[in-house]
Amino acid sequence: MKTAIDAQTVKKLRDETGAGMMDCKKALMDNDGDFEKAMESLRLKGMATADKKSSRNTNEGLIYSYIHTGSKLGILLEINCETDFVARREEFSDLAKNIAMQIASNPEIQVVKTEDISEATKEKIKKFENAKEDLQNKPEEIRNKIVEGRVDKSLKKTVLLEQEYIRDSSMTVNEYIKQVVSILGENIRVTRFTRYVLGETES
Repeated sequence: MKTAIDAQTVKKLRDETGAGMMDCKKALMDNDGDFEKAMESLRLKGMATADKKSSRNTNEGLIYSYIHTGSKLGILLEINCETDFVARREEFSDLAKNIAMQIASNPEIQVVKTEDISEATKEKIKKFENAKEDLQNKPEEIRNKIVEGRVDKSLKKTVLLEQEYIRDSSMTVNEYIKQVVSILGENIRVTRFTRYVLGETES
């Protein structure tokens, strides 16, 4: 016997995920009315949809300027989508604002994605880790593995997409973007950002 799904629960799931009413109802039915499982299945479906869209061109978008309240810190962010229609959507503007706030909240963030990290930066961190005193008496194979792990951990701290999303710690920034992609139906890409501090800039 199938679990009865009431309209109020469907609406609540839609408000939480941004998915369509029919998709929400189906997710609840597929998960015997379990709200949390339905929400997770919609999240995974949205991420899968976003992955399929990730190769599509993003020639529209906006330049978003954000000034952090009570400080002299500013963020200039370029975020792109496929059409100007989506670029004008409130959800897209909210995404830009939330991403800019994420960057402002963490001074360690230096690049958008892992591929943006320069080889010079990787080598510098590797040399720093290799020189640490606690590794000097380790066998070379073990030392190399430890250094590799420490380097990966250090580099990850600098990558925007890898960060825990500040408004929902259950997902990363990348997963949050994919969630918005599933709502708006277009590929979205954070292209670049510049951080302004006390009149100086760093990218």
